[in-house]
Amino acid sequence: MGSKRFEGRHVLVSGGAAGVGGEASRLFAAEGAKVTIVDILGQAGRDLAAELTASGAEALMIEADVSGEEAVTDAVRQAAERFGPVDVLHNHAGTTIVKPFHETSTAEWKRLFDINVHSMFFMTGAVIPGMLKKGKGVIVNTSSVSAILATPMEVAYCSTKGACHAFTKAIATEYRDQNIRCNAVCPGFIRTGHGLREINALRGYGVNVSEADIIDMQGRICEPVEIARAVLFLASEEASFVNGETLFVDNGLSVRT
Repeated sequence: MGSKRFEGRHVLVSGGAAGVGGEASRLFAAEGAKVTIVDILGQAGRDLAAELTASGAEALMIEADVSGEEAVTDAVRQAAERFGPVDVLHNHAGTTIVKPFHETSTAEWKRLFDINVHSMFFMTGAVIPGMLKKGKGVIVNTSSVSAILATPMEVAYCSTKGACHAFTKAIATEYRDQNIRCNAVCPGFIRTGHGLREINALRGYGVNVSEADIIDMQGRICEPVEIARAVLFLASEEASFVNGETLFVDNGLSVRT
């Protein structure tokens, strides 16, 4: 892309090594951003950072488990030392648990909230002081249609994404007058390794997510770059008056009757 909407801006992508996060890292870099990838997938992240650097972009990979506060604080410190305070935070890191609710252990429930919700708390809390000093900033969270549409065998996942919705709106409300925007993207079924594993696990429990079911629900499976493009829109000045929004990128899945 030649528009360079993020020229010179520091963008941090949690879970930015692969899938939607990886595509977002690529698109941000192509539009001039200095990109920090924070991900537990060390080799994938290093390979992507090398790819971005070879393309002429500035990129840094930090291997970290974003479910831990100390790891996040240290990662944000390293990122700021390299590229300065974060201008755009994309909270993408997340996972799911597919199993009957009554078989979900307390440890599994807590771990999912650590990865999907507490990581946003840690990351956002770590970058907002720098944004306040700059007098502006943007946060884009990855939520899901599961925040409003319940799926069997994913009670824990749906609960974490409901929390993501509330977090997004509350951060937007609290920091609007400090010129910090916060929005979320809400994908349906995506063609990523994580998304395909989720579909296969749901099928294993007899949930109706065959290829024909997905076509009926959302027309076709979504490509990861289609979500990443929505992330870039929300992070860009083109969305300067969009704040506290949960943007469903699902080809009508959430509104069909």
